[in-house]
Amino acid sequence: MLTPICLLLSLSIADPPPPFGLELFDLGEGRSVTGQLVKENSETLFLDLGYTILEVPRKEVVARSLVGETKADEAGAGKGSAQTVEGKIWTHGEFAEASVRACTERVESGVVLVKVPGALGSGFVVHPDGWIVTNAHVVQGEQEITVTLFQKSSKEFEKKVFDKVQLVAINPYWDLALLRIPKEKLEGYPLSPVPIADMGRLSVGESVFAVGNPLGLERSVSEGIVSTKNRANSGMLYIQTTAAINPGNSGGPLFNLRGEVVGVTTWGFLGTEGLNFAIPASTLIAFLENRDAFAFDKDQPNTGYRYLEPPRKQE
Repeated sequence: MLTPICLLLSLSIADPPPPFGLELFDLGEGRSVTGQLVKENSETLFLDLGYTILEVPRKEVVARSLVGETKADEAGAGKGSAQTVEGKIWTHGEFAEASVRACTERVESGVVLVKVPGALGSGFVVHPDGWIVTNAHVVQGEQEITVTLFQKSSKEFEKKVFDKVQLVAINPYWDLALLRIPKEKLEGYPLSPVPIADMGRLSVGESVFAVGNPLGLERSVSEGIVSTKNRANSGMLYIQTTAAINPGNSGGPLFNLRGEVVGVTTWGFLGTEGLNFAIPASTLIAFLENRDAFAFDKDQPNTGYRYLEPPRKQE
């Protein structure tokens, strides 16, 4: 039997490379390799470097483009831009699809840890002026809220903790809350807002991933698919997903492969796997647009509504 290196040399001799151009393969974290693709399968790419054949695991490639080509292909590391919607406190994005790894590198600085006395959850930045979204059940009834941000510095994340974060709006029925870091506390600290998706783009079977702090394990990533995008439960519609959601994930973002928020993770069935739920982006945008209607009053935590007992059926 030939050794692996001989197999590669035999491939180079027996199968001359096709007349394709040189390609740049981005391996993430500043690593890349340029070569000519001569063979590939579901797990491996074989690249002709001119003097040898290099075997590259397909899962390590986060971007791929022809040398000299200005437009990246579908694995273009999510290249694009996010635009602030005029007069709004959120952004929309125009990004190419990319791998979970590439998207995570771009959006993870926008995911935060939300703490209240005796509990914690997740959240995400929607606007650079300090606006943050989380679940209502994470912060409801609390007035001492702390947010921890993670900014990437070289290869590590630096924590920045902000206390006395303001609870601006809350809707317990939709399970959404809007927080804001006071401007005087930000002091020019750069925030990384994550864009919110157009729900019309979401499809059943589409790959999604969640970033959050399950059980306090910071910046954990879980991947899955959209099982259905309109699961009804208790009068609300949810995105059902197989992406793992655990206590501490509450209020964190569910992303598509463009790195756009398609939902806000909120709950899952105990004792099951793959039955997890997120509030759709359409509900989130409605909440943000109507935040004045859900404005929080510290002297009346139940501001806005109360539930009336339904009339009993006559015997």
